Amino acid sequence: MSRPARLAVIALLILLLIVLWDWNWLRPLVERQASSALGRPVTLEHFDVDIGWHPRLIADGIAIANPEEFPAGSKLGSVERLAIRADPWAWFKGRLHLDEIEIDKPLGDLGPGPSGKPNYLFDALTKQDAPKDGGPLPVDVGRLTIRDGNIRIVENEFKADFTVKIRTEERKDGGEPDLHIDADGRYANAPISARFVGGSVLTLRDPARPYPVDLRIKNGDTEITLIGSVIEPLSFGGADLKLDLRGNNLADLFPLTGVPLPPSPPYRIGGMFDYADGRFRFKDFSGTYGQSDIAGNASVAPAGDRRRKIIIDAHSNKVVWSDLAGLVGGTPGAADAPNDSAAQDAQRKKQQASGKLLPDKPIALPRIRAADLDVTYKVAKIESENTPVDDLEAHLLLEDGLISVKPLKLGVGSGSIAANIELDGRQDLIHTVADVDFRKLDFGRIMQKMSAFHGAGTIGGSARLDTHGNSLADMLGAGNGDLKLFMTGGDISALLVNLAGLDLGNSLISALGLPRRADLRCMVADFDLKDGQVDTRTLLADTSEANIIGHGSVDLRQEKIDYQIKTEPKRLNIGRLGAPINIKGNLRSPSILPDPGALALRGGAAAILGTLLTPLAALIPTIQLGLGEDNDCVALIHGLQDPQAEQALKKAKQPL
Repeated sequence: MSRPARLAVIALLILLLIVLWDWNWLRPLVERQASSALGRPVTLEHFDVDIGWHPRLIADGIAIANPEEFPAGSKLGSVERLAIRADPWAWFKGRLHLDEIEIDKPLGDLGPGPSGKPNYLFDALTKQDAPKDGGPLPVDVGRLTIRDGNIRIVENEFKADFTVKIRTEERKDGGEPDLHIDADGRYANAPISARFVGGSVLTLRDPARPYPVDLRIKNGDTEITLIGSVIEPLSFGGADLKLDLRGNNLADLFPLTGVPLPPSPPYRIGGMFDYADGRFRFKDFSGTYGQSDIAGNASVAPAGDRRRKIIIDAHSNKVVWSDLAGLVGGTPGAADAPNDSAAQDAQRKKQQASGKLLPDKPIALPRIRAADLDVTYKVAKIESENTPVDDLEAHLLLEDGLISVKPLKLGVGSGSIAANIELDGRQDLIHTVADVDFRKLDFGRIMQKMSAFHGAGTIGGSARLDTHGNSLADMLGAGNGDLKLFMTGGDISALLVNLAGLDLGNSLISALGLPRRADLRCMVADFDLKDGQVDTRTLLADTSEANIIGHGSVDLRQEKIDYQIKTEPKRLNIGRLGAPINIKGNLRSPSILPDPGALALRGGAAAILGTLLTPLAALIPTIQLGLGEDNDCVALIHGLQDPQAEQALKKAKQPL
């Protein structure tokens, strides 16, 4: 056969191959390769290739099977049609360039199987050895078109069951199509709806073209809005985003953000959001929670191989005290606040109906173990109708479930309350240790909160608590420790002193302003706490009107009080009943009544103080720490330790 004839035969064979070739013959090969890569069956209904300078690969009826533990024939997902136009010549430059990707009706059903393992985890992908050539080729994507995407996601851990719809829409200006994602269903056991509008895929890797972002999420009562642009979002190159958060409770942000925050009244906070130095940053945020304001900066380091790390530096010009109740398990916010939520009102009514005073809401252990926090918070002014605290400063560290608040400083007039608190939540039952110092508290500032009474003076003391429990009620109900308070150098409303002894005549005189105040030489309160039972070691007040002593106990576990206050007047009385006052019943609403069956205390001030001499002398170092070395309480105790005073005391205690 001549050479021209041979060329003609070859050309004819090539022509016949082109005419008769069916790319679908390669479908089994493509299925085997995809199934091997994913580790589970992948099937195609049809496979084709459009030959050209930039060939187009088309696959119809793609289906990915579920793992073997799922029902036979069930699918992880499917795609009605996938078409990819590629530039094969970019491969010679060390890149994989996809000019165009078209995806029609991608469907998915993602969720756990009978064993709880999600079907979207592919063991074959995680077990593959790392490539020896430095990794896969960089991928460039041009135009992406998605039509009628619908994916259902079920996550039992997050109490989630929602559907995500994905599509691209052509822009009115003729540019690359925008990406639209809508989600509806339930998340964290609450309704969720989310809407995302982003730029085209082409701008994801273009530093010169910031990627526009418009994200709006509503989950229950929580709303999150994120609007702005991102530079190179695939590599977190930077961002210029405005983040706005609002809802009825800051604690509800945890399922969406992974940041464990305490319960709060309704809030709204906004600021700038970006990414830098390996952290997501919420900068210059400001807003309100309840009737309080707040501002500051926050950052979150992604968990990665370690725990998520959150740093918050916040401050407030004004805080309403009731807005902080969530920190101790109470209902935050005032009942008459204009933005009081229905959930707050229901929680408040439930607490009142229980008859309990101490908050019994437990600390959420999974949340405090989920991330590490470093929080600094300062409050310039605190407003409260019945709490004398003026300002606040706190530094909280949370590391692997161990919470330390060191220090917690509360300003009261010219004095302060300083506490060091540690809560160990690494075990199922939290171990709490708290040390509190009361330094030169302004008694006048405290009494300003009591409309009927006034006074002046300085208070000092200390408290210690060592306990186990997951709520404030449990902690106090099982606690061990003590409380010591001392006061000197002031005066107290004579009406309050006289009413304590049911001194009706003097109470009337005091109410008329004759006299209006009684000098307070010394007040000592020393209480012991053991297994939730508060017992009185010493309760003594030495005033110009009378001497007052108290004894009894408080059962914090049952929230019961059984207490009695007795007085001995120091001047002529008219209409004195002389009966002790009994305080009994529930802590929330105890009864305060005279004990008519009891005899009036006899023996005068010396007898009263003499019975307390031994425990009082032991308190001198603590009194000096809280009030200073030179004070009336120390002078009083030293006077009682004089031998002649002791003889006078013994004589005064003899029966009349």
